[in-house]
Amino acid sequence: MHLSDLGHDVVIVDNLSRRRIDEELGAQSLTPIATVEERIAAWGEVSGRRLGFRNLDVARDFDGLLDFLTEFRPDAVIHFAEQRAAPYSMKNQRTKRYTVDNNVNATHNLLVAIVESGLDVHVVHLGTMGVYGYGTAGMKIPEGYLDVTVQTEEGETVEQQILYPTNPGSVYHMTKVLDQNLFAYYAKNDELRITDLHQGIIWGTHTPQTQRDERLINRFDYDGDYGTVLNRFLMQAAVGYPLTVHGTGGQTRAFIHIRDMVKCIQIALENPPARGERVRIFNQMTETHRVRDLAELVGRISGAEVAYVPNPRKESAENELHVANDTFLSLGLEPTFLEEGLLHEVEDVAKRWADRADRSKIPARSLWTSAQSEGVPAGEK
Repeated sequence: MHLSDLGHDVVIVDNLSRRRIDEELGAQSLTPIATVEERIAAWGEVSGRRLGFRNLDVARDFDGLLDFLTEFRPDAVIHFAEQRAAPYSMKNQRTKRYTVDNNVNATHNLLVAIVESGLDVHVVHLGTMGVYGYGTAGMKIPEGYLDVTVQTEEGETVEQQILYPTNPGSVYHMTKVLDQNLFAYYAKNDELRITDLHQGIIWGTHTPQTQRDERLINRFDYDGDYGTVLNRFLMQAAVGYPLTVHGTGGQTRAFIHIRDMVKCIQIALENPPARGERVRIFNQMTETHRVRDLAELVGRISGAEVAYVPNPRKESAENELHVANDTFLSLGLEPTFLEEGLLHEVEDVAKRWADRADRSKIPARSLWTSAQSEGVPAGEK
């Protein structure tokens, strides 16, 4: 909708798998989500712009994808077609396999289809800061590439840039690492133009476009598999449930408001790499916070209590996270910070739809290791 509002012709390609996962988990968005047909009609009414829609499984229907690209001939493809939840990817053997099958095949099918089409398409991919894990080596994580110096056996010094080392913490994050390597190969071998956005956790529900009609509201996931940490805190505060901090709460995460996210997509589209250039990698985040500090902030705003519960993830109890995000700032991004918008989210979104909350879906029950499921603390088996 943001891009349509700017005058771009946009076609959505989706197999609506997220809605099916809702049915599987028995969990719904806190905000009511209309059918895709209703949403497209609502956007047409309030904007006068038409959004196209093609129901297509990008990971499985390669021929359909190639036919679509040949027919529509897009200047750019924004690639969001991946299962996006780390906890869901670790839930069981089926969800692990589904995440790899869907995410890797979707990415590779898109790249192959663009090559086969012969079109010059700029791919903008929604990646994740999670490819790097949640720790740093005492330095800011650079935007994709690391300067290294190597000593040869002859004593000469060789300087080069490599992809910043990855350290994925879930099957979902691992698929984003595989994406990164697929992009590097196709940019090198077939000179595809690719921008990879390593994004932090999105917070916020509204953009200027969604506020025009209630049928356009964004998802607000709060369940243990798809709810991000901040959404979970906000919903818990709204319904009087203690804010669940996993472990010590010393995990540091990167965040970005949804308004800034759509602006970053726009900036990436307006600043594509040249054909033959290596993958352009941006760190798409605006600030970092420790989980326990977030809980205390939401608690101060809402009066909610904080509860510390066992951490289902296999990760360090405490970590520092420093991230470079100079590119988007230099290209005009004006960030929305947490302190400015949290009260609005609690009052105008979480409390308004609190009657839709299912408290039984709040606990995080997807565990990272078999030892955790047997009740053995991570690292002790």
